[in-house]
Amino acid sequence: MSDVEKGSVNATTPQQALGYAKPAPRTKIANPAALGLFSFASTTFVLSLYNISTRGIAHPNVVVGMAIFCGGLAQLLAGMWEFAVGNMFGASAFTSYGAFWMSYATILIPGSGITAAYTVKSELQSALGIFLICCIVALGKHIAFIALFGFLTVTFAALAGGELAASPGSTKAGGVLGVITAFVAYYIGLSELLASEAHPIVRLPLGILHPKRD
Repeated sequence: MSDVEKGSVNATTPQQALGYAKPAPRTKIANPAALGLFSFASTTFVLSLYNISTRGIAHPNVVVGMAIFCGGLAQLLAGMWEFAVGNMFGASAFTSYGAFWMSYATILIPGSGITAAYTVKSELQSALGIFLICCIVALGKHIAFIALFGFLTVTFAALAGGELAASPGSTKAGGVLGVITAFVAYYIGLSELLASEAHPIVRLPLGILHPKRD
């Protein structure tokens, strides 16, 4: 018996076709994705502006506090809450990048003694280049997430190349790509934030590749 004969038809709604963010399951825990994405975007945006020498800034150490608390702690907490709501992808991504930002901030803290242990500049650059290679290459079911991690991968590659090859041009290219990455993350975060509202003033599509049929 066909769906029509059964009196029901499975159809894709306009919202599913456009790929809007779906509201998080109703739990006692609010959707933590927006927090993780905004924290990631803000820290990436600030560091990327430093990497392109905005207003002549050559030392990125001011980003340490932001990397510890915003990009680090806030993302780590968002990752833990993603575990609670059952989103393994978000939990893995936010927890990993939160830990990455905390470790990167630790390297920049003078009192850690990490950079002081390298007496040869080229050795430090090689060590940082290898460190920056440890980025996550992940693809999700959203076109927006594919764009985010695609730009992020290229950003890390450019920054790692800038350290390994001692190339300021590659580092600046990584900064420009990082700014683009940050804006993509801001967009996804805003989409998730609006999706969590009962009556949002607007919805932002993410481009879901394979929307589920109800």
